Amino acid sequence: MKFAFSTLGVPGIPVPEVARLAAAHGYHGVELRAHPEEPVHPGIGESERADTVEEFRAAGVKILAVAGYPRVAAAGDDEAVRQELAELLLLARDLGAPYVRVFPGGGDQDPAEADATAARRLAAVAPLAADCGVRVLLETHDSHRTGADAIRVLGPVGHPNIGALWDVMHTWLGGEDPVDSHAALSPHLGYVQVKDIASAEDTRPLPLGAGVLPLAEAVELLADDVWLCWEYEKRWYPGAAELPGLLDEGREQLLRLTARRP
Repeated sequence: MKFAFSTLGVPGIPVPEVARLAAAHGYHGVELRAHPEEPVHPGIGESERADTVEEFRAAGVKILAVAGYPRVAAAGDDEAVRQELAELLLLARDLGAPYVRVFPGGGDQDPAEADATAARRLAAVAPLAADCGVRVLLETHDSHRTGADAIRVLGPVGHPNIGALWDVMHTWLGGEDPVDSHAALSPHLGYVQVKDIASAEDTRPLPLGAGVLPLAEAVELLADDVWLCWEYEKRWYPGAAELPGLLDEGREQLLRLTARRP
C-alpha cells in the first residue's frame, strides 16, 4: 500500500514545502485541496501547473488527487456544477493526478431526488473524465455519508471513471460497519481517507491511532494497491497540533495498520 496526506492539514503552505514534507517523511503522495485559498486550484495558469508538476516530480512524490468542492447532489442548475467539475478534471489532467474528489451535498432534499441529480451530473462528465484519464470520486460525506448511500448514486451511473472515495470517519458516523462500507464501495473504490477523532461528538483531529475510529478493521479489508490518505483536518480546527510534527508517527501508524492485514 502507498500513503498520502491531504493539504487540508497544512493549509496555505507553498507547493515546494508540501512536496518537501511528503518526501522527507516518507509519504508517496499528496491529496491537494483545490480551493482558491490554496496555491493549487482551477484558476491557476499553465506555467503554475507546470511548476507544480515539476516540484512533485523532483521530490519523487505523486499528486494523488485534486480535492474539489462541487456538490453534485445539490439543488440548482446542472450546468454550473458540470462546469466546476470540468475545470477540476482539466486541472487533474494537467497535474497528472488520477483522481478528483467531489462531495454529495444533497442537503434536506428528498433522497431519491438527490440521488438522481448526482447520478445525472456525474454521468454527464464521465466522458470528459475518461478523455482526461481521471476518475471522479464521490466522497462518503454529508447527505451520502455511508457506502449504502453512495452506491445509490454510483450504481446507476455505472461508468469506470466515476467512483468512490471512502472516508472512514463519515461511514462510522453514519453507523455503518467497515465490512458493510467496503462491500458497497469496493467495486467503485478509488482510495481511502483515514483520520482519527475522540468521539462522534468531538471530531477535532487527533494523531492516527489516538482516537476511536475503526481504522484497523477498515484497512484489513483493502486490496494491496489501494492508497491510504491521511486527512488531518487542521484547516477547520486551528487549535489542533501542527501536522508536520505528526507526520513521522502518522506514517508509522499507517505501516502498523497495513502490517496487520491478513
